[in-house]
Amino acid sequence: MDIIVCVKHVPETAEADVRIDSTGKSIEKTGLVFDINEWDDYAVEEAVRIKEKLGGTVTVITVGSEDADSTLRKCLARGADKAIRVTDPKLEGSDGYAIAKVLSKVIKDLPHDLILTGAQAGDDGYAVVGPALAQLLEIPHATLVKKIEFKNGTAVVNRELEGGLEEIVEVKLPAVLTIQTGINEPRYVSIMGIRKAREKEIKVLGLTDIGLSENEVGEAGSWIRIEKMYIPPVEKQAEFVKGSPDEVAAKIAELLKAKGLV
Repeated sequence: MDIIVCVKHVPETAEADVRIDSTGKSIEKTGLVFDINEWDDYAVEEAVRIKEKLGGTVTVITVGSEDADSTLRKCLARGADKAIRVTDPKLEGSDGYAIAKVLSKVIKDLPHDLILTGAQAGDDGYAVVGPALAQLLEIPHATLVKKIEFKNGTAVVNRELEGGLEEIVEVKLPAVLTIQTGINEPRYVSIMGIRKAREKEIKVLGLTDIGLSENEVGEAGSWIRIEKMYIPPVEKQAEFVKGSPDEVAAKIAELLKAKGLV
């Protein structure tokens, strides 16, 4: 089975001091640590497990600068066979739809039985690349996948729904599946895997190589355009109520009445 996994190189901001850059449309990336998108990490692991069970190949693709090679090499070290990076300055400002267009142009010429993406990206949270990619390739898709099995040319998948529920659907292959965290336990990358990954080629493509014009990507080719980014101001401080239980209860009741909540 030939599997393609679309991955993204994203900044880790959970514990970082995030600042808006001088353009007002992005964050200051200097000093931030970048790694593979969390959801994509699970997608790569799932692809490698399927390959180990059924045979075939795993190809990872990203859209980004040369810095993203570290994420691609991590995927190669984990068990991916090939890596492709699409790079072009004109891609700056591309939203999820524009990125899906880029990926579709690369994938259409590659053998593929299954395409995996993360359910969403940790930096923008659009969750649009997978479904848009399936639409552009004119193949079925399923989102928030937590389990995959194969039967007679189809993928039988469990989709995560609200309230802890799951839906089981059957999708004809080839198909796009967006992977939810928790579908597996991503393996640690071995030293031997890292050494082998250094020797593998990362194929680099530009817009002209995939047949897209600058008007089809960037802000011109996107559905969403970022006008301004800002860090929400802290408008109110928490109020700590002290005293005995009766005094605290009475104070809370007064506060609720003052706010018109009771």
